[in-house]
Amino acid sequence: MRIVRLANFVTVHTGGLRTALRQLGRGYQAAGHEAVLVIPGRRYSDKMTKQGRVITLPSAPLPRTGGYRVLAGRRELVKLLDSLEPDRIEVSDRTTLRWTGNWARQRGVRSMMVSHESLAGLLGVWGMPKRDALADRFNRRTAEAFDTIVCTTSFAAAEFRRLDVPNLVEVPLGVDLKLFHPSRMDVAVRSRYARPDELLMVYCSRLSAAKRPELAVDTVASLRNGKVPAVLVMAGDGTRRTALAYRAARLPVRFAGHISDRSAVAALLASADVALSPGPVETFGLAALEAMACGTPVVVNEQSALPEVVGGGGIAAAGTAEAFADAVSRLMERPRVERRGAAREQAEQYGWPKAVAGFLQAHEAVPAPAPAPALIRPAVPARPYLPSPRRTTPAREAGADEAGAARYA
Repeated sequence: MRIVRLANFVTVHTGGLRTALRQLGRGYQAAGHEAVLVIPGRRYSDKMTKQGRVITLPSAPLPRTGGYRVLAGRRELVKLLDSLEPDRIEVSDRTTLRWTGNWARQRGVRSMMVSHESLAGLLGVWGMPKRDALADRFNRRTAEAFDTIVCTTSFAAAEFRRLDVPNLVEVPLGVDLKLFHPSRMDVAVRSRYARPDELLMVYCSRLSAAKRPELAVDTVASLRNGKVPAVLVMAGDGTRRTALAYRAARLPVRFAGHISDRSAVAALLASADVALSPGPVETFGLAALEAMACGTPVVVNEQSALPEVVGGGGIAAAGTAEAFADAVSRLMERPRVERRGAAREQAEQYGWPKAVAGFLQAHEAVPAPAPAPALIRPAVPARPYLPSPRRTTPAREAGADEAGAARYA
């Protein structure tokens, strides 16, 4: 089965979404399916990777978004989808790519939309009035356009559930339990950022308004005012970097930037005492889960989905510096072995194989059967390569012309 995945807002700095796409693609390939990922980028490319085929279409960056790009050429994308002839499509953008649900329906292809964020929550961050009514109208249209809506937590599913959406499925994402492990703790990494008597905290996410990184900085200030020798490492980059540097000018805050080496990220997380995840609209929080897999407890915003993911591996707090500082102090009062063991135990509930199986079930796809043993035949003279005939259906033929692209709005 060929599963074509479409995703926007993917850059070298989008850790959570990029990680999820990579792990799901690898899982689909391992199950015997053909995974194809289409994403925007600086230039065109088409290559085979461990997660399957990855096609990058040239797209201009969106202003003031930290380098985000979108697949804006609808006609070009229609041509590409027609040529790929997917059995399933999986879309990770319910704004600019929602039209692909109608494209799939015209072609008789089953479609899935993956909701990676709370739309009502994002509208609130952006200060939009009547956000719930606007989100309801948008979400209802999305649910009507796709065969299946997948949400990764009950928090993310709530805005669809209140609409009584019948095609809603909850499938948690996963974490790499081998890469992110307590054994990654590195004394050299820890000593790079903190003295033995200091409390090392880490924030690992984009530096954007939706993530509320300023709350992490303010938590350091609150702890220092309470005579707690806390220091903070901010691993990530984004549009808030300059403003945060000014905010942390007199505080022990180190900006590590985006860390592309996943092993280095694991070492940093495992070497910290506490991880902070202050975003109020997080719908899964992969960075928090990776920290717990490393044995590092987390403090999360109680308004987000993370309390249901974190469980006993951390503490949920109100979105204030004082509440976060108090939660950090309470975590550190627990015996080290106990708090780190609880974090790892909670993370072990979220392996990627389980997540892949859930997504394939939502696709109504089962592991492909193993190929039959090849028969040994006498050698025959080589013949010129001829492309296989294109599969066609009445629906495909009816919409194959370029002008038909406008119908999928």
